[in-house]
Amino acid sequence: MPSKDELNQAMFNGISFKKAVKPAATEPGKVKTKAKKKGYITGAHGSGSARMKAQIRQRRANRKRNS
Repeated sequence: MPSKDELNQAMFNGISFKKAVKPAATEPGKVKTKAKKKGYITGAHGSGSARMKAQIRQRRANRKRNS
């Protein structure tokens, strides 16, 4: 059973529910990203914007080759 002080504090200040603190990443310099994975670069995962970006990259690569 909570004490009177705890009840008074809850009544006057309210109760705040916060998210649990996540543990720190094992390697602080490492970032999880899908941007560098081949399927995302080539647009193979089905995203229209990724497919368009892949086409733009391909055209740019071809433009440099043909010059």
